[in-house]
Amino acid sequence: MGVVMQRSMPASSRLHSEAVQFRIILAATYPFFLAAALVQRFRPGTAPRRGLPPMRRSVFGEAKAMAVSALPFAFMG
Repeated sequence: MGVVMQRSMPASSRLHSEAVQFRIILAATYPFFLAAALVQRFRPGTAPRRGLPPMRRSVFGEAKAMAVSALPFAFMG
């Protein structure tokens, strides 16, 4: 039996590849997060939290924040 040698990618190349994949997945899922942010914005009964100053982002900023916080879970494992 022969020894199988695996070539590993350099760390910088792997990081670049993962960054490109992240951007592609972000672009593909952003419309879904935008729809969720719109629904959340216009849903009745969403009162601001007591004791905290109201922090309002744009709907687009909120959608990006939701996507950026959820997508890293796709790269775990």
